[in-house]
Amino acid sequence: MEQIKISFLISTKNRCGELLFTLAKIEYLLSQYVTCVVFDDGSTDDTAEKVKTGFPQVTLLRNETSKGYIYCRNKMLNETQADYSISLDDDAHFLTKNPIEIITEHFHNNPNCGLIAARIFWGKEAPQNTNSFSTFQTVKSYVGCGHIWRMKAWRAIPNYPEWYQFYGEENFASIQLFKKQWEIHYVPKLLVQHRVDLKSRTQTTKDFAFRHRRSLRADWYNYIMFFPLIKVPRKLMYSIWMQWKTKIFKGNFKVIAPLHLAIFDLIISIPKLIANRNRLTTKEYNNYTKLNEAKIYWEPEK
Repeated sequence: MEQIKISFLISTKNRCGELLFTLAKIEYLLSQYVTCVVFDDGSTDDTAEKVKTGFPQVTLLRNETSKGYIYCRNKMLNETQADYSISLDDDAHFLTKNPIEIITEHFHNNPNCGLIAARIFWGKEAPQNTNSFSTFQTVKSYVGCGHIWRMKAWRAIPNYPEWYQFYGEENFASIQLFKKQWEIHYVPKLLVQHRVDLKSRTQTTKDFAFRHRRSLRADWYNYIMFFPLIKVPRKLMYSIWMQWKTKIFKGNFKVIAPLHLAIFDLIISIPKLIANRNRLTTKEYNNYTKLNEAKIYWEPEK
């Protein structure tokens, strides 16, 4: 029986410390059949040199000037020779000690599974209790910082759209997978720590505005490209209204600028949205809405 090949794929830019920490955490998993690719997207903090010196077994790709996170993800996924590809952010690593065995077993036992979504803990410090009583389930989407592709499924769908820039490309891919009858499985046996302080993200106005704008517009892009046309106006208006009702009317005025910028982005992107539309049929849409929501945040269970 031919040995399954697996590759870690990590894109990075100017976060050398976080990346080196991640590589140190996953180094023990690397072998003849488990490789790692790091794509340095134009870093200016000596990332490439430090990876070469500290982790010579890692394959290093580099853009001299930044071409964007999604460009790097597409290139790594399209060029890998692996059967399964583990996509991690440069500030994320497995807390599960035997992830390779869990991944290969789950894909082997579930041939309709095109992508595995890991359980994600968000925080700078690892939780003391990592146990979970949840079982795997089919979900609508996944989190970019920790997931695993069956490469046969990736090759069946279009690339991530680079013009999304950041946010929403996972939902784009998820609906494309659904159209091709591939399933996304949330597998809580796989635990990833995303070393991010969520509170600091919301407290920094510039970072909040950047992320909120892209999050809103990505949802709207996906509505227009994938949802039945009759559903689109109501979905768009409801989304905008909820920004006013739940945030602006309650005094969260920092939402106003990213909301209006997202509307502007939507308008100028209409030609691309029309060119890339791949609508769900009414039956497909009804089945899609019945799926469980993506499991984005996990907190230790009592």
